[in-house]
Parts: sequence; C-alpha cells; structure tokens
Amino acid sequence: MDIFCIRGGTPLHGRIALHGAKNAALPLLAATLATGARCELLDCPDISDVTAACAILRHLGCAVEQHGGIVAVDAGSACRSDIPAELMRKMRAAVLFLGPLLARFGTAELSLPGGCVLGARPIDLHLRGLRRMGAEITLDGEHISARTDGLHGCTVALPLPSVGATENLILAALGCRGTLTLCNAAREPEIGDLIIFLRACGADIRGEGSLLRIRGGVPLTGARHTVLPDRMEAATYLAAAAATRGDVTLTNVRPEHLTAVLAVLERAGCTLTQQNGMLRLRCSRLRAAGPIRTAPYDGFPTDAQAPLMAAMAVAEGVTVFEENLFEDRFRHVPALRALGAHIHAARRYAVVTGVRELHGASMTATDLRGGAALVIAALAARGRSRIADTGHIDRGYACFVQMLTELGAQIEREM
Repeated sequence: MDIFCIRGGTPLHGRIALHGAKNAALPLLAATLATGARCELLDCPDISDVTAACAILRHLGCAVEQHGGIVAVDAGSACRSDIPAELMRKMRAAVLFLGPLLARFGTAELSLPGGCVLGARPIDLHLRGLRRMGAEITLDGEHISARTDGLHGCTVALPLPSVGATENLILAALGCRGTLTLCNAAREPEIGDLIIFLRACGADIRGEGSLLRIRGGVPLTGARHTVLPDRMEAATYLAAAAATRGDVTLTNVRPEHLTAVLAVLERAGCTLTQQNGMLRLRCSRLRAAGPIRTAPYDGFPTDAQAPLMAAMAVAEGVTVFEENLFEDRFRHVPALRALGAHIHAARRYAVVTGVRELHGASMTATDLRGGAALVIAALAARGRSRIADTGHIDRGYACFVQMLTELGAQIEREM
C-alpha cells in the first residue's frame, strides 16, 4: 500500500501543464470498441483507471498499445462480449462498455462496476434506456446479462441528466436501426469530447446540449483524437494553490469549462488571470466563498467539492456546502477533522468554519476526490502528514507527486 508523506506549510509556486481528462478518456476508450477500427487517443492520462480500461479492451480481444500519452486501440479483432468481475471492480466507468458491446455484438455479460464508494450510484437509468431500445437485460445479484436481436431507434427522456447513462446510450445507438432521440442528456464537456471523436469516426450525431439525435447503422472508421484537458485536475491544483496562499499557473487548460469553480475562487479572494491559453491563480488572503451547491454542468461540479472544502478549511469565515448529486460524498470530512478542520456534516450539508492553522496527521484516503482533498489540506497544514490508500488518488491524477513537487510541495511516495 502506497503512502504519501507530506510536510506542509509551503506555498505552491510555479507552472504545470494539465493532462487529458480522466472523465473524457474512459468513455473514449469504450467508444473505440464500437468503431471496430483502429483509433489513437492522444494526451491520454497515465492513471490506473485508463490501465483498467485498456485491460478490459485486451480481454475483449482488442489490440492495445500504450506509449507515453498515446493509446492506440485496434478493435477490429474484438471477439468476445464478457467482462469478468475482477476487471469490472477496478473502476466505476467499466459499465460504459455495456452499450458498445450491445451495439457491436448484440450481447453482453458483465457485473456491477467498482470504483469509489460514494453512496447509491444506480445504473438503472442506463438499463432503462437500453431496454427501451430493445435490449433484454437481467440483473441477478451483481451479474448483468444483456442481449438483443437488434437495437432500434426511439425516444429516451432521462429523468435527470446522468453523465454515464448519456454516454452509454450514445454508444449503444451507434449500432441501432433508426435514430435514437435522447432528451435531457447531460451537457458536460467530456460528453462533447466524445461526440467530437465519434463524428470524426463517421457517426451521425446531431443536436447539441440536452437534445441529441444519433442515427445508428452508419459505418464507422478509426480516428486520431486528442483528449480534452482535465477540468477536475485543474480545480484540484487551483484549490491547492489557494489553500497554501500560492501563485500557480496552469497550461493546457480550458477556463470556459471551469466557470463555476473560478467564480467560487474569486469570491474567496483569489486573483485569476487568463492569457494565451494559460490560467494563473494568486492568493494572499483566503476568505469564505459563500454557499457552494453541487449541480450538473454548468453548475458547481461534485468532483470539485472535496478539494474546495479542503481550501475553505483554512479560509476566514464560514462556508456551507450542499451536495446534491451523491449521498455519501463527505467521506473525507473525518480525515480533515483529524488535521484540525472545523466541519459539521449531516446528510447533504457540510458547514466549514475556517481555522487559522491545520496540523499534520495520519489519514486514509477513501475515494479519489476526497483523497486529493486530504493532500491539499496536508499541504496547507503545519508539520508532517501521512496519507494511506493513495491508490484511490492514482485512479484519477497522473504524476500527482511529481507535479506537486514541481510546484515546490514537500511530498514523497513511500511504497
């Protein structure tokens, strides 16, 4: 089990380039299966979730090559439609292979996915939409068995804009007869990136925003595509800079995808400047940012809630967080309290009263973004901290220790 050892109290300074987005790379890798061709993804992050997705593709018979930030997938040799439980358990996004398997082979055998434990994260919206398209799906315990004599076009109106369900239905529709009309689709930038890639492969996807029309049965080719920059990685490093009263510049960044996060940081007293594709944050005094409510895009992202809570733990005043997407997303709070943070959390709300100083402590990461929050708080704390179970963090952050070190952080990884 890897452990991060951190000596806090040093403001972060410097410039770093963001990696490709985890939440874009994973549906893109699943999409390569549906194309049945050779595809190349550039700036694909070197994280354990990408490694797990590549392992699934290899198990299905695809040829996969990984060189630096380039992942090449030749799905023409795919020959099976089952994914064993040990591969499914490695990441939540493994369920995104259900749609492509039905589109490509008309059958799929898999289990419920793993990943971070954040309360109930049902996939019933995925299954409901696929059933409406003509799939017969049975759920026996954790085992999912799906088959179809041919998916057909129809109208699916999602009761809420689920990112995963939107992606799965788009990918399944590539193999349907007719046209899928998807209403109330999620509008996250990562879904836009998936659509750009699929259009480059020849897919007929029309519309934008919450209303999409995907015409199935269109022959697809391979494509070469650059994964868009990771806005959650950006939010994490910005929160770390604010918490340590630092001065950090991000390159390879899309500020337009961070509007809600940047607004919170500006309310908190940070100075933000954008120029020539770069985003700079400077902070000398941090104050409470007012109510922060998570919401679907383009609201405040749930994945940025924990990192910003770590920063608000050392801000002047009281910040209230309202978590509206996942029921158990305050699992990082006890560890932040161990550092000396004053946080009262109950159900969907957390009230953070900023303190003058945090102190080092030993903690355990329980999920990806919560683990990043512990690192941020430890960087801002006085003394030494140790964070165990950092494999959660490695699921979503490439070269995390190296990039923080480049910004002046005193952080090391112990095996």
